[in-house]
Amino acid sequence: MLRTNLNLGAERQMSRLHPYSDKVMDHFTNPRNMGEIADADAVADVGNPACGDMMRLYIKVEDGKIVDVKFKTFGCGAAIAASSMLTEIVKGKTIAEAEKITNRQVIDALGGLPPVKHHCSVMAEEALANAIKDYRLKHQGSGS
Repeated sequence: MLRTNLNLGAERQMSRLHPYSDKVMDHFTNPRNMGEIADADAVADVGNPACGDMMRLYIKVEDGKIVDVKFKTFGCGAAIAASSMLTEIVKGKTIAEAEKITNRQVIDALGGLPPVKHHCSVMAEEALANAIKDYRLKHQGSGS
């Protein structure tokens, strides 16, 4: 189908109004690793009372490495995208490597987030930190 100049103009206008990268939209519409891990080694719940976003993160650890990670998020598209991207970043990392993951890495991996949505990446970082804390509490003295 041929695009008219009018259609191209409308597309350009929409792209200026659309604050999210293609990667954010992809992770929002096709989230990775969404769900639960029945036998998770750790679970963390975090929420942002200001906007109502809530996230539950599950991790499965074998030999000090995160072999599976899943999430359930109730919130806006940016919260779902940040949760999904976090799981992609974390999977396969050691606990020590995962502890160093920041919300900035999530934002960068998503191709950016509008500043008003940075709290979504902070929520993902906090969920990971809390899951690792839960894991360490449950496995004290096990050498992990």
